[in-house]
Amino acid sequence: MTPAGSGSSLRADLALAGIALIWGATFVMVKEALQDASTLLFLALRFSLASVALGLVFRTCYGGFFAGRRTLKAGLLAGICLFAGYLLQTFGLRYTTASKSAFLTGLSIVLVPLLGSAVYRTVPHASEWLGVVVAMAGMGLLTLHGDSIGIGFGDLLTLGCAVAFAAHILVVGHYSRKVGFEGLSLIQITTAASIALATFWWIEPPRVQWTPGLLAALGVTGLLATALAFTVQAWAQKHTTATHTALIFALEPVFAWVTSYVVAGERLSARAGLGAVLILGGILLVEVKPIGPAQHRFT
Repeated sequence: MTPAGSGSSLRADLALAGIALIWGATFVMVKEALQDASTLLFLALRFSLASVALGLVFRTCYGGFFAGRRTLKAGLLAGICLFAGYLLQTFGLRYTTASKSAFLTGLSIVLVPLLGSAVYRTVPHASEWLGVVVAMAGMGLLTLHGDSIGIGFGDLLTLGCAVAFAAHILVVGHYSRKVGFEGLSLIQITTAASIALATFWWIEPPRVQWTPGLLAALGVTGLLATALAFTVQAWAQKHTTATHTALIFALEPVFAWVTSYVVAGERLSARAGLGAVLILGGILLVEVKPIGPAQHRFT
């Protein structure tokens, strides 16, 4: 991995923060668009548009993509994790509140170092653990409310979503140093699109009303929040750790609030403001690593 603080590492951090900004900024747009289309059909259209766009951009690389079994395996695994995360999150939202969904999905930032330690037999840096705890406390303040106590069926589904997203970050982090980011990006998005197209019509009743808002949402989410975002992630994770990636992605609810404030005038309470500060503080702890020994591997 590129040493922390190097030019490549800084560019990777900024790129990942840009992805979190895009995802957070499109939250309001997607919420509105889902009034005009069923959820899985929207995802199928979003991923299909992204697949077509990436296919055109990377059309000169097709031979290289499919000549390597490792690239194909990486893309398939990442795409399955990606679709599973979106699917479980979507159906979890039917049975739980949006605030609980946001918080439970954010548990992926805790699960990344846990899963990574189990898979790679390493002990994360003490500052990484502390940063994760601080960021999760911040996410709880930012998203949870008085009616958010207790665990239900929808919460369990959303926990599964967090596991899937954590696994996706680990898969991309593992293979991004071994295969080209172009092939990894295209194959994972195409895999997610294929599964969505094969399932949207029987998992839930398909519904669509072609409105300017829906078309705009598909364009922005398909091209920016999917094609561009996951391609940038595949490149950026060559230069940083999976835990670091998960912590930076914790900025998404902060950016989502900023967008809601600008677009809808939604105000940030003192509690939520403290939560946003804690998320930023957690990311800073992981970046600076002020305490604890270096990461080591089990023997």
